[in-house]
Amino acid sequence: MEFTVGQFIKLKKQHPCGTNRWEIQRVGMDFRIKCTGCGHSMMIPRTTVEKNFRSFIN
Repeated sequence: MEFTVGQFIKLKKQHPCGTNRWEIQRVGMDFRIKCTGCGHSMMIPRTTVEKNFRSFIN
C-alpha cells in the first residue's frame, strides 16, 4: 500500500478526542501521524498502520 506525507487516513479505532481522521506526517519503518481533532502527534510502526487502516479521506 502506498502512503505519502500529507494524506489523510481513517483508522479502525477512534482517538479519545472522538475523531478517527489522521494526517500522515512521516513515512518509513515508523509513521508519524497527527490527529486532526486535537492535534496530538504520535509515532507508530508501519505494520500497525497497515493493519488498522480503513480508507483514504479527501
